Amino acid sequence: MADTNSSVIVVLLIIAGFASSLCFRQYGFIYSTLPAFAVVCVYLQTRRLRASNGLANRSVCVLVLGDIGRSPRMQYHAMSLSKHGYNVSFVGFLGTKPHQDVLGNERIRILPISELKGITAGPKVLRYATKVVLQSLQLFYALVKIDAPSYVLMQNPPGLPGIAVTWLVCMLRGSKFIIDWHNYGYTIMALTHGEKHLIVRVAKWYEKFFGVFSHHNLCVTNAMKEDLQRNWSIKATTLYDKPPLMFKEASLETRHSLFMKMRDLYSPFKSPDETHDDGMERTAFTERDGGAGTVSLAVGRPALLLSSTSWTEDEDFSILLKALEEYEGFVEGGATLPSLVCVITGKGPQKEYYRALIDRLQLKHVQICTPWLEAEDYPILLGSADLGVCLHKSSSGLDLPMKVVDMFGCCLPVCAIQFQCLHELVKHEENGLIFKDSQELAEQLKTLLSELPATEGRLARFRRNLRTNEQLRWDESWDRTVLPLLAADGS
Repeated sequence: MADTNSSVIVVLLIIAGFASSLCFRQYGFIYSTLPAFAVVCVYLQTRRLRASNGLANRSVCVLVLGDIGRSPRMQYHAMSLSKHGYNVSFVGFLGTKPHQDVLGNERIRILPISELKGITAGPKVLRYATKVVLQSLQLFYALVKIDAPSYVLMQNPPGLPGIAVTWLVCMLRGSKFIIDWHNYGYTIMALTHGEKHLIVRVAKWYEKFFGVFSHHNLCVTNAMKEDLQRNWSIKATTLYDKPPLMFKEASLETRHSLFMKMRDLYSPFKSPDETHDDGMERTAFTERDGGAGTVSLAVGRPALLLSSTSWTEDEDFSILLKALEEYEGFVEGGATLPSLVCVITGKGPQKEYYRALIDRLQLKHVQICTPWLEAEDYPILLGSADLGVCLHKSSSGLDLPMKVVDMFGCCLPVCAIQFQCLHELVKHEENGLIFKDSQELAEQLKTLLSELPATEGRLARFRRNLRTNEQLRWDESWDRTVLPLLAADGS
């Protein structure tokens, strides 16, 4: 314990010294003493709090240095913990609305933090450093002002500065630290800066150095588990992403209700016959008989192709756009294919860039829309689609796309771009197809969608396989994997 306390004090002094030097450069001597004073006060307060708290309480802090509403796996963690009697403090950015099951859960309390930017002038490295310092201080304060939890469960990435700060707080307060490794943060940064950039090399050292201080580690694939052990000497438990029960095939009634809602917002969902005064309630895909009230699929409806994305560098949507142009060419060339509505859901930094590319496309038989859906509507849309497309290419080659997990939960076959460990999820010619480029994807779309609306063929077979080989759901997987880790600690 003495060694731990000494290391904590050294880290605190380093943080205080670095923050003080930045403040001295910007504001002078008096203000430069404030970070050191604040860190010392927080240290003394957390030492006092630790004396009265420990693993005896059943509370967990779930932490993500990102948008809580766009962090489904961490929301699922929070819900699973609450089902087993834990009180959850959910810390993260509050941008997108979280799922209603999180918002309405009396055991889950959301504690929003701000996405700080740091200074806006000066060298790029200095701007990034000030951002890290400010985020560190904010996170430190957010974690020490809550009652000391039994565990802090943190998503990585993003892990800078979260891993170091969380470890520090856990040491001070006697909490256990769990890292849920979704990927490596430095590999994502390398997509923008290159592998040899100073920031990337520092980030890699940081993740490796501080990652070993966690008490438990979870990861998303066996490939990542092996890599963590082999290269970083970190022992992890694989917790595959699994769909919760909300992801399932949608009934015709449920589909129609969603399509009616989307019809008012997005033109591809409007029926070309909706002006007919015959008592029918129509969308592009479904129609309800005004007299009988029954819902059926519209005759000659378009195929519904679905993809979801965070619009980041690890997904090249130009591949899909080129494939859709080729699909248009197939139709123009006389191929018997349905018209196509392609829905790409999600938010992210590159959305406007791709929106501009989409707006320049001249397509008659393919319509594209890019909505953001409420958390409750997204599973319904997946459960209503004919085919899914995944363009996720793991920056590390070690993580799997959660969107495909959700698609499979809805028995939706997928065409997915190839990368290193994709075989752990997508089985070629069993639950979908794997492609390498836009031309191969275009051929797959042509072959699979030409079968509609028939109930035979490869697309129908993939869907039957998904129904027959129903995968484990999140709750069961979590109970088998994470609950024993907590039980082993006596919590």
